[in-house]
Amino acid sequence: MRHGTFDEDDGRPTLRFEVDVAADAERLWAAVSDPAELAAWFPQALSYRPRVGGRIDFADDPLLPPTSGEVLAWDPPRRFAFTWGDDEELWFEVTDGGPSGARLGLTDRLALRDEAARNAAGWEICLDALAAHLDGDGHDGLHAEGARDRWRAHFAAYTATGMPAGAPVPGDDE
Repeated sequence: MRHGTFDEDDGRPTLRFEVDVAADAERLWAAVSDPAELAAWFPQALSYRPRVGGRIDFADDPLLPPTSGEVLAWDPPRRFAFTWGDDEELWFEVTDGGPSGARLGLTDRLALRDEAARNAAGWEICLDALAAHLDGDGHDGLHAEGARDRWRAHFAAYTATGMPAGAPVPGDDE
């Protein structure tokens, strides 16, 4: 587990992950900004206009409806941020100098506190897929057999730490 942290940022519930990867910053930037590379690890296919204020569209997740958002930050090769759906914001920050290459800072500014454990568990699965992609290893996909069980294990670990939970889980009977 990558030990995502939960906090309030200006009164808004926020998850943060810092992940060291075995790739240089240029390679990591491609993985977090190129739609073809994002398809290997991000929960939805996306297309966007690479500029602040540009539209970003999300599709092709069997558990989530298509949605759109707006690019909030576009500063290659270091920072990319956008809204995802109505109220969620994702921030990717790439820096040099992790122990084995580069470091990814992932910040998920949530719409609701109760989404924290659910989303943190989901990011664990996504970040595993990102690491496999950067290593050149195959990954079975975010919705492959066994992924749901891994998600549930991460979710249980996060709720055990007291991270807020209670939001509906896409794909579960609600």
